[in-house]
Amino acid sequence: RARPASGLRREILLVAALLTLVLLIYALQGSAYATRMLVEAAAYAIIAVGLNIQWGYAGLFNVGIMGFIVAGAAASVLMTFPVNPAFWAGTGAPMLGEALVWLIGAVALVALVSQARRIGVPKGLVTAMTLATAAIAFMLVSAKFDPATTAIEAEAGFIGGFGLPVAVGWIAAGIVAGGIAFVIGKICLGLRADYLAIATLGIAQIIKTFLKNADWLTRGTLTVSPLPWPVPTPNEIGFLWARSLYLALTALILIVVTLLLERAYRAPWGRMMRAIRDNEAAASSMGKNVDGRRMEIFVLGAMLMGLGGAILVHFTSIFDPSGFVDLNHTFLIWVMVILGGAGNNRGAIFGAVFVYIVWTMSEPAALSLFALARDWGSSWFGWVPPADLDSRALQMRVFVIGLTITLVLRFAPDGVLPERLRH
Repeated sequence: RARPASGLRREILLVAALLTLVLLIYALQGSAYATRMLVEAAAYAIIAVGLNIQWGYAGLFNVGIMGFIVAGAAASVLMTFPVNPAFWAGTGAPMLGEALVWLIGAVALVALVSQARRIGVPKGLVTAMTLATAAIAFMLVSAKFDPATTAIEAEAGFIGGFGLPVAVGWIAAGIVAGGIAFVIGKICLGLRADYLAIATLGIAQIIKTFLKNADWLTRGTLTVSPLPWPVPTPNEIGFLWARSLYLALTALILIVVTLLLERAYRAPWGRMMRAIRDNEAAASSMGKNVDGRRMEIFVLGAMLMGLGGAILVHFTSIFDPSGFVDLNHTFLIWVMVILGGAGNNRGAIFGAVFVYIVWTMSEPAALSLFALARDWGSSWFGWVPPADLDSRALQMRVFVIGLTITLVLRFAPDGVLPERLRH
């Protein structure tokens, strides 16, 4: 059905206002700064689209976004960082290979035991056997990994990477994040929405904690840098041109992803996802595989989150697991989707760009306003400002984002570009 004229006019006005805001930032902050901001906003938009299809298409309440982002970033770093010859020449490499073989065998054994019910073993006994097997396997595998990781840290520092092209790293980021989502989905997708949220939040913290403490794999808090770019770097062609090329590539990926999802959204697959979201019981009674479809959308959304995390970490050219925090990499993305409008990918993209601009620009804007208040207050009223006034201004971004989402929930509870329902 044709889009209502009022809805189209609203979209045009909102996009025009956003473009005006972007042009104003270019004029005030300079091209290099504004382009950097848009690259990061585009990467966040890819992540927001991933969350939007999970929540907007299937109603899956995922608050473990940070876990998929950092897992994708780590996978891309492993694939693309230059090879560390000291690792391959030391004793840690063969020991790590042996430990990985033990890990694969342990996973296979646990999976085999968990299927014992197929030969008539009672369900309760299968659960007990699976837990016991998993505990024993964990101890055996740990006994193999500990000496390997100790040798790697002593001889080489960390394992380094494989030196592959960045495109391979970004593909690996999506695959790893999707694989983690598949494992989580097998365990958690049958839970209620609140339990799913708790489970994903906990697993995200586990992933971050592991990467933060795995010095042999990620150097822990020592960081891994510099990371390669998929386009010429600023040292080769200058900041503005390099960032512009990175922006063009990221925007192209975002456009392709959005067009494919829009096509799927209007196909029978998309209608089935919305039917499951709106009335699970009715969809199940019609013979739809509810768990299978939810798994598909959960994995697909996580793959986009992993891809967005890889794009972000390569652009900053440094990987530090401690730099991934829930405020920036979970809460902020939920704000983007809620503000833009769940169920509408264009709304998610609009929300991502607008919220990231507000998040980024609120800091310099607050510094300017606080400096103005300090100067006027001192000259007009003799006011003595506190010594930490500038540090207080830096925290205003949290207040501004909170105020923004409060206003949106009050005046546009479905988002500024809500999902268009067809009757």
